[in-house]
Amino acid sequence: MRGDDEVRQPSRARCGADFSVGDTTPLARDGGVVLAAQPSRLAGCGYDGGIADAPERRIRIVSVSPSRNPELVDGALAGSQAGRPGAWAVALGGLVSLAVAMGIGRFAFTPLLPMMLHDGSVTLHQGGWIATWNYIGYFAGALACLLIRPDAARMVRWGLAATVALTLAMALPLGMLSWSLWRAAAGVASAFVLVYTAAWCMQRLAEAGKPALGGLIFCGPGIGIVATGVSAFGMVGMNWSAAWGWIAFGVLALLLVAAVWRIFRPDAAPRTAPASASAAAAPARMAAMSGEAWALTVAYGLAGFGYIITATFLPVIARDAMPGSLWADLFWPLFGVAVALGALTAVRIGVRHDNRVLLALAYGMQATGVAIAAVWPTLAGFALSSLLAGLPFTALVLFAMHEARRLAGDQAPRLIGLMTAAYGLGQIVGPPFATALVARTGGFAASLAGAALALLVGALIYLWLRRVAPLPSAAAPQA
Repeated sequence: MRGDDEVRQPSRARCGADFSVGDTTPLARDGGVVLAAQPSRLAGCGYDGGIADAPERRIRIVSVSPSRNPELVDGALAGSQAGRPGAWAVALGGLVSLAVAMGIGRFAFTPLLPMMLHDGSVTLHQGGWIATWNYIGYFAGALACLLIRPDAARMVRWGLAATVALTLAMALPLGMLSWSLWRAAAGVASAFVLVYTAAWCMQRLAEAGKPALGGLIFCGPGIGIVATGVSAFGMVGMNWSAAWGWIAFGVLALLLVAAVWRIFRPDAAPRTAPASASAAAAPARMAAMSGEAWALTVAYGLAGFGYIITATFLPVIARDAMPGSLWADLFWPLFGVAVALGALTAVRIGVRHDNRVLLALAYGMQATGVAIAAVWPTLAGFALSSLLAGLPFTALVLFAMHEARRLAGDQAPRLIGLMTAAYGLGQIVGPPFATALVARTGGFAASLAGAALALLVGALIYLWLRRVAPLPSAAAPQA
């Protein structure tokens, strides 16, 4: 190393700059110095310079060639200094985004369904089909994510705006057809928000050198479930109709979306970067790992079926088993608390172990929680069921995303889209399966047992994968 820990590299005429230097002060002009908290790359746009090979890297820009794409140089520097949210803003924005799309857009229906039943707006069978249309929309949205390559931030904004409008539309007394359409469209929006929020936020956090904050994003669904569940409990106490509940949740979603709107700022121009070796190798890796990728997809689809009966009907199941009990409406927010805690726990353990082992444990825990509601329908049983079913809910999503990245590398978004579609397909099957068995047996025990069995099969798939495709002994699991 010379002088100021600088490494000279040849100038590059190609402008594929990556100014991702972590949490730093703005880049300086000629002779300026910046500190990089994480390894980073300074390439393209006529720069000569490099980085020191040390934990905290001092980068000195040796020279700038203004004759080479000066507008792009200025634009790249300006983009690194302004207009990009910090790592914590990205993580919190992702949390709020998923709280709106999942906690309100998808799962507000769960605590409001008992109110709709009480109002006489729907029957249990009709409510199950309204839920199913939401999951059909989610499935369609996930498939669309496989086929399109839009600006991720723009899609997040679109999905959040649609979630607000469609939540408010559910208050209109237009009947089954309209409600089914609104819920189907809300499912599409929630799939877009989930996929593109995760992709956009994880990319920004990786560039900022803060990938561990990604777990905070996945606390969003749990926090949203808690907010809607507790709010619905209060609404029942005040004898609100379900229509006013939808309005309240729509207004809440609007306020939250307004708070994070500026964080998800679309790129002014397409982001380009030099093709890396990992990107070039990704298709070959996907082909080589196709068997594992398909097994992961099938197992992930079983998780969609395994949890959805509880996530759709928990308050109804509890009310049926404990008629007149005030506690019946509190198991759903307890489920949400467990979801958020599970996401926080997953952040601390997810990158240090084989993802497949973690997934098998998560599936086993959720299967136990689902089964307890069937065999022990009491206050203690439902409380334990809510905790055990909720803790792995977003944790297993996070572990599955990690495994997809390990298998697919730079092609992970496509694999994640396929997995999300399988998850959505599992969700579609769940509610009609449950209501059909309720009609035959008079209760939810049989459908809950079937859901628990599906989760156990998923756990066995992961254990089988670990056996037939062990990780190289020298390779640590990747996040």
